[in-house]
Amino acid sequence: MEKTLAYKPQNAWEGADAKTRKEMEALAVRYMDFLTHCKTERETVKYVRQRLAEHGYTEDFNADRIMRPMRGKAIFAARRGVLPLEQGLALIAAHTDTPRLDFKQRPLIEQPGVAQAKTHYYGGIRKYQWLARPLALHGVVVRGDGSVVEVTIGEKAGEPVFCIADLLPHLAQKQVTQTVSDAFEAEKLNIILGHSPKAAGKGKKEDAPKEPVKAQLLEILNKKYGITEEDLITAELQAVPAGPARFVGFDKALVGGYGQDDRICVFAALEALLEAEATGRSMAVIFWDKEEIGSDGATGAASRFFQYCVEDLARAWAPDVPASRVFMETRALSADVQAALDPDFQEVHEKQNAAQMGYGPCFSKFTGSRGKYGASEADAEFFGALRNLYNSISIPWQAAELGRVDHGGGGTVALFLAAYGMHVIDLGPAVLSMHSPFELASCADLHTTVRAYRAFFESAV
Repeated sequence: MEKTLAYKPQNAWEGADAKTRKEMEALAVRYMDFLTHCKTERETVKYVRQRLAEHGYTEDFNADRIMRPMRGKAIFAARRGVLPLEQGLALIAAHTDTPRLDFKQRPLIEQPGVAQAKTHYYGGIRKYQWLARPLALHGVVVRGDGSVVEVTIGEKAGEPVFCIADLLPHLAQKQVTQTVSDAFEAEKLNIILGHSPKAAGKGKKEDAPKEPVKAQLLEILNKKYGITEEDLITAELQAVPAGPARFVGFDKALVGGYGQDDRICVFAALEALLEAEATGRSMAVIFWDKEEIGSDGATGAASRFFQYCVEDLARAWAPDVPASRVFMETRALSADVQAALDPDFQEVHEKQNAAQMGYGPCFSKFTGSRGKYGASEADAEFFGALRNLYNSISIPWQAAELGRVDHGGGGTVALFLAAYGMHVIDLGPAVLSMHSPFELASCADLHTTVRAYRAFFESAV
């Protein structure tokens, strides 16, 4: 009787046979390649566009498979289903941006012995995690003639990397007594770019550059990329952790890498869209930028980009159906990660309502903080329909909150979708070391999340 009445989450590893485990590993290998090569929102959207184009997606909204990018940082895609558009979309939304260090508009400085770049951190980082580790530079630079240069340096073997120096423990007596927020200043997140001064010429000593290391750096940048210091003012350059994503552990059951919040959901949603059978509502994905800093801006969820896409879709696919009806009838998954129960900091979680790695994608009925402020809360009917769907096809799932009540919180894009009147709930895998330069996710959770997203697309919940 107890087994029938009580609830117990299902470990995805325990239900996986040898064939399924091989599928998990193969999927993880492809996912790690994606993580390794997509470290910025531009690179992520470029990858998504390429995959969609390979599967017949076009920017012509009269087609059955359509896509629309937005300034290289966000993208909408849809595929016609068997149910009429007036019954809404099956929508999955995720975000392409991740915490990082952005170059300031005038980044280059020379301090004793080194040329450095001033940075402004993006999103919720723990500053000390970015010190004394290899960094790569990714981004775009617009030259004075208007041409655009794509920059990626620090990823290939033989290429240099960059780093932020850390204070040695011998001189850190004062620092170790400070709070973390006081000990690590944002203005000291300066990236070392070079060390050698420009070679002295035969001219007069007074003609030598006042900042010879910076002068040498500018010559290198001009020779390699054809750019000047002024070009950096209008550039988008991001410092990200250098190196590939890797398997973690003797059993290779975890994936470690940068940007899994939220690129694991971008990857899973895209895989599901490309694999799903068209048996339910028309399927759509929206991958937004700027989620980590509030979702504002032209490429964030607070913009009207998604609204305009759906309005154009309705005009093309169902001219007699108002877009408002499509919005109201849409079922949506806000695909974002949940904080995994940390084995070394279990006290910050309420364990019964905490997500665990390996137990499948995690439902978050609401987000926000304290008394559910700033939250979208899913209705019981929609949550129940999804739960019953996954139970009927044996997909492991779990439900959780983000930490103990009154001890933190967070938000997702769910509230922006809910504003249209659609049904929406958060669903994504649990991640350890979230927002760090090296996040951890379970191979089993990646596999079951793809299955869960595909089942959602193929259903009529």
